[in-house]
Amino acid sequence: MLIRRTLGFSKRIQSALRFPAARILSNINPCFALSGSPDICAQICSSSSTWSKHHWRMLSGIMLFGQTALFIGLSENLVLAEDSSVVDNDQGQGFLAGLRRIEDGSVISNAHTSKWRIFTDNGRELFLKGKLDEAEKYFLAALEEAKEGFGTRDPHVASSCNNLAELYRVRKAFEKAEPLYLEAINILEESFGTDDIRVGAAFHNLGQFYLAQRKLDQAHACYERALKIKGRVLGYGHTDYANTMYHLGTVLHLQGKEKDSVALVQESIRILEEIGQGETTTCVRRMRYLSQMLLKSNRLVEAENLQRKILHILEISKGWDSMDTVVAAEDLALTLQSLGSLQDAQELLERCLDIRKTIIAEDHIQIAANMLHLARIALLKSNQLRRMKIADARGEVERAKVLLDDSIRIAKTALNQSRKKQSVQNNSTQKNLKDEHVALIILLQSLDTIGLWEAAKHELGEKEDHIFPSEAELALRECLSIIKEVGEEQNRCNQRHEDENRQEDDHINIQMETCCQGVEDSIFKARTSSKRCLFFRSASLFCSGV
Repeated sequence: MLIRRTLGFSKRIQSALRFPAARILSNINPCFALSGSPDICAQICSSSSTWSKHHWRMLSGIMLFGQTALFIGLSENLVLAEDSSVVDNDQGQGFLAGLRRIEDGSVISNAHTSKWRIFTDNGRELFLKGKLDEAEKYFLAALEEAKEGFGTRDPHVASSCNNLAELYRVRKAFEKAEPLYLEAINILEESFGTDDIRVGAAFHNLGQFYLAQRKLDQAHACYERALKIKGRVLGYGHTDYANTMYHLGTVLHLQGKEKDSVALVQESIRILEEIGQGETTTCVRRMRYLSQMLLKSNRLVEAENLQRKILHILEISKGWDSMDTVVAAEDLALTLQSLGSLQDAQELLERCLDIRKTIIAEDHIQIAANMLHLARIALLKSNQLRRMKIADARGEVERAKVLLDDSIRIAKTALNQSRKKQSVQNNSTQKNLKDEHVALIILLQSLDTIGLWEAAKHELGEKEDHIFPSEAELALRECLSIIKEVGEEQNRCNQRHEDENRQEDDHINIQMETCCQGVEDSIFKARTSSKRCLFFRSASLFCSGV
C-alpha cells in the first residue's frame, strides 16, 4: 500500500513544487543550505556490467550535519549488481568518495568536541584507505569521548555508534554492528523526533545492513520507514528520496515482487531524469539494473529499448573507446540474440571485439568471452540458413569452430597465468580467485559449445569419419577433468577458509558435483546412442552453470 501511494503521489506532484521542505530547512539549519542533498553513499559495482571493481570493494560517503557528525553509508553493497547512490559527476566517475564537511555553529565547542572531531576524522581517513584495524581504534576513541563529553544519550554518541557500526558491517562483524545501529536510531529519535531526516538516514543505513545479510523483511521495513521520512522532509523529487526508493525496489526484487520492484526502480530513474541527472553514472547504473530485472521477467522488448537508451548515453558521454560503452553494446547484443535478431547481434559483437582488441591485450579473457558469444551466434545462424543456403550455413559452422578454438586457447592461457600468480604469491588474493573463476567459466562453456558445433556439422549432412572418441567427446571429457580438479582444489581451500566463507564454498562444490554427473551422463549417451546428434544436444549447457 505504501508503495502504491508513493508512486501515485510522485506522479501527481509537479516539478515546480519540488523541494519545499528542503528550502524551509535551509532557512532554519545552515547544514541544508550548504549540503543541498544529504546523500547516502555506498557502492560495489556489479560484475555483470563492468569487469573491474574498486581495490577496497567499498565506496564511502560521509556527511556531517545537524548537531552531530553522522556517517551516511560508509558501506559495501554486498547484494546489488548495480547501484547505490554516490555523489556522481557527469563524467561517470563512480567509486568516488563523496566527502562533505558541514560545520554547525550549534555545537558547543570544547575540549571534548575537538577531540571527538579529530578521532572521527582520523578514523574516516583510515577507513577510506582500507586500514580498518586502525580506523576501529579511532572510532572507539571517538565513541568514548562522545559519551564522556556529551552524555550517553547525546547525538554525538549516535554518530559514533553509526560510524563504528558501518565499519563492523564492512568487516562482516554483523553481531557487533546491529546493536550499534539500533542504539544510534534510538538516540536520534529521542533527540530530534521520529520524523527527523537524521533518523531517516539512520534507517537507510540499517536497511543496507540487513540487505547485506539477506534479511529482506527487516531491510524492507527499514527502507520503507526511511522513504516516508525523506519524502516528507526532503520532497518527493529529491535525489536522496530516489536513492532510498531504488534500494527498496531492489529488496522487493529479491523478494520476488517483480511488478512493484520494477515500478519503484523506474520511478527512481524518472526522478533523476527530471532534475537533469539522467545521464549520470548513478542513473545509468540503475538503468542497467532495471534492464536485468526486465530480462529476468522475460520482458525482452522493454529491456532492449532500455539498453539502446543506455548505449546512446554512453556513446555520447564516453565514446566507443570506453569499456563501459563496449559492455553496454555487448549486453544489447545478447538481448538481440534472445529476440532472434542474429544479424544485428553479430554486428554489435564484432564491433565490440574489434574495439576490445585496441583497448586490452588480445589474449585477455574478455576477448575469449566475446569470441564465445560470436561462436554461439554463428551456430544459431547456421541453423537458420541450413534449409535455404547450405553453403552459407557451412561457412557459419566453420567460423564458429575458429572462434571456439581461439576462445579455448585464450581461456587456458588466462587460467594458467592466474594459477601461476597464486603459486608465486603463495596466497590466493580475491582478484586472482576472480580471474581464475572467470577464465574457468569461459573455458568450460567454450568446450561445451564444441558439442553444439559437432551437432551442427551432423545436421548439415557432412560425412562422419566415425572416429571415437569424437572431438566433442574429448572436449566434454576435458570439462569433466577440469571440474574434478577444481573440486579437489576447492576442498583443499575449504580447510584454510574462515567459517564465513565455507557456505559459499559448499555451494560451489555442489555445482561441481552436479556438473560432473551431467558430463558423465552425456559421455555415456555418446557411446550408446545410434544418433550422435541427440547426444550433442543433450550435452549442451551442463558446464555453463558452474
